Amino acid sequence: MGWSYGGYATLVGLTFTPNLFACGVDIVGVSNLSTLLESIAPYWQSQIELLAKRIGDHRTKEGRAFLAERSPLTYADRIERPLLIGHGANDPRAKQAESDQIVAAMQEKGIPVTYVLYSDEGHGFSRPENRLSFYAVAEAFLAAHLGGACEPIGDAFGGSTIAVPASAEQVVGLNTALTGRISEG
Repeated sequence: MGWSYGGYATLVGLTFTPNLFACGVDIVGVSNLSTLLESIAPYWQSQIELLAKRIGDHRTKEGRAFLAERSPLTYADRIERPLLIGHGANDPRAKQAESDQIVAAMQEKGIPVTYVLYSDEGHGFSRPENRLSFYAVAEAFLAAHLGGACEPIGDAFGGSTIAVPASAEQVVGLNTALTGRISEG
């Protein structure tokens, strides 16, 4: 489980060593190093040469091939373990497309993935209501796949902008909590 680079590391773990981990939780992680570098925020533009040197140069054919070899998206079909992805729709660093891409690739291959999206968040979940809702989903997901108890999701979505574009049914209580939230609003 990890945020940002930790989300990328989670995806790398599930794609490069698909049987090593029981499950994974990727939060605002990068799935494709080329699209990350192609869509960097304007305030990072002055760092493009440094990023090309440290990560890889997305501007050359060889560089794109190098980046593809290190991008979890390239190996999405290898994922065998349950995956929960959380993302903020306004993320200026790891754009929403990073999660959208890997979710789409997994769905195309029939690989289950649960995707949680927040319309008013960026690179992380800053609103307490959104953090609480994501932690409730993550706790239920981890309890289901690692064993152990968890609190029911219950009313953890109050005031949250949580949306689940993919596979809510794979987390116990998630559909019920979403339905309850919709009927209140």
